Amino acid sequence: MANYANYNYSEEVFRKAEAELLRRKNTAEAEQKERKQRIYLEYPELAETCIELEKTGSEYFRIRVKGGPDMDTSIERLKERSSSLAEKKRSALKSLTGDEEYLNVKYSCPICEDSGYKDGRRCACFDALLKQYAADEIAENCGVKLNDFSDFVPMLYPAQEENGISPRDKMMKLFGYCRRYAEGFSLDSSSLLFIGKTGLGKTFLSSCIAKEVSKKGMSVAIGQLSTFLRRIEDEHFGRAEGRTLDTLAASDLLILDDLGSEFRTQFTESALYELINARLNSGRPTIISTNLSMSELNSTYNERLISRISGCFVPCMFFGKDVRPALRKI
Repeated sequence: MANYANYNYSEEVFRKAEAELLRRKNTAEAEQKERKQRIYLEYPELAETCIELEKTGSEYFRIRVKGGPDMDTSIERLKERSSSLAEKKRSALKSLTGDEEYLNVKYSCPICEDSGYKDGRRCACFDALLKQYAADEIAENCGVKLNDFSDFVPMLYPAQEENGISPRDKMMKLFGYCRRYAEGFSLDSSSLLFIGKTGLGKTFLSSCIAKEVSKKGMSVAIGQLSTFLRRIEDEHFGRAEGRTLDTLAASDLLILDDLGSEFRTQFTESALYELINARLNSGRPTIISTNLSMSELNSTYNERLISRISGCFVPCMFFGKDVRPALRKI
């Protein structure tokens, strides 16, 4: 069994990641074996070439073991023969399948060949799985359901102007912006601040972004800020085990829902600042939603936290009236 004591992930997260790597490796090798059997059956001449090429490997070791004055000459002739057979194989595969690497194992990660390690160190593919499973682990009971952009209903927002603003037009533009943000998401994407009253779709669009970004294989942590802060506090004071703060700080995208609803203490405000500051310093995008206005945020939180949010997050204003009563009628 692997030693998990030195890592910032739970044993269960490691087991899931290792199981996924093993599944990928077994799948890739099984598919290669199937392709090999099929091509050998359909093209006996190619099969003969491949078999002869494989024999050159064992022939090389036989010559090396035997040694003798003619060893270097024999090895040089063997290399020439191996090179000729390899070229013949590549040419035949290119002609027959369009892919000269058709008989190679198609690993998900060619760097570590789905083993999870390269030169004694964890491969980036392993780290990506660990981050995603860790994010999934802490968000399992966060109460945020993931949605699809196709579920957006613009008719729920009034078309008529209010104070010169059409909520429907504004929300359609915001919807398009969020969709483009999700489709083009990268670690260079901006951090967003969703501002608006209750029931205008902040959590809905956040969850749509989360679902789209997760499809790219990137790690997404989404949940109620109050839930995350309770876990961080419990872990800090020894009431629970885990590394929620580390996991949230390391995820490719973090979505904190409902800023302002949490029970605020000196510790939670400090933890929130540490989390946001760590992500901004490492260039990782964060989305925060709040029912509070900017003036209410300014009067609720300390200056250094507000400075980081107002200076580094793109504000996204939500318009209209609570759409949830109308949504329940659909």
